[in-house]
Amino acid sequence: MEYISLLGVLVIILGFAFKLDTLAVVVLSALVTALVSGIDFVSFLEILGKGFMDNRMVSLFFLTLPTIGIIERHGLKQAAVNLIHKVKELTPGRIFDIYLAIRELAGVFGISLQGHVQFIAPLINPMAQAAGKVDGVFDNNSSDLIKGQAAANENFGNFFAQNLFVASASVLLIASTMKSLGHLVSTNGIVLYSIPMAVITFLICVYYNHRFDKQLEKGGSRNEHNN
Repeated sequence: MEYISLLGVLVIILGFAFKLDTLAVVVLSALVTALVSGIDFVSFLEILGKGFMDNRMVSLFFLTLPTIGIIERHGLKQAAVNLIHKVKELTPGRIFDIYLAIRELAGVFGISLQGHVQFIAPLINPMAQAAGKVDGVFDNNSSDLIKGQAAANENFGNFFAQNLFVASASVLLIASTMKSLGHLVSTNGIVLYSIPMAVITFLICVYYNHRFDKQLEKGGSRNEHNN
């Protein structure tokens, strides 16, 4: 009968498969799991409310969205593009290298850049697009490729550098989960073992971004040859 508590997982799978609202699917999954586990509806609401109150600081990043929109509307993108036009040695790959280094260093100090919305869309992607044009390798397909590469670097930095700060939410969650399972794991130990992965990720991404620049150059060369 313990397997019946996995019905919540089934709800998530079906909800995502039918492309239903993500938040509604997650809440419904939690409700189903609670009910089949013997938790009444009122207790479920109490647990849900307590969880929200304990983690309400996580939702503060929503306050930055209007600020980013206002700054972007008043010329943030254009300022980034103008900067790249003045520094012609930069390529899209080198810009991604610099951003990834900043992303990981920020993680060491527990600074969350909230990448895609606050940095990638208004700053890093426009700068990389401008660098591609300055480098003379820009074609019709390059814009989408650069967008994807910018997003990939943000994901790499976020995933592999989020455990570099001893008091980050992910480190505390890992430590508490392992403790509940009977394994005594210190937060310092988690950070220590996360450092090599962050370094390896950075080195691999530098090579990955270098190959990306070469890919853009080949694309530009083919276009010039066809013209």
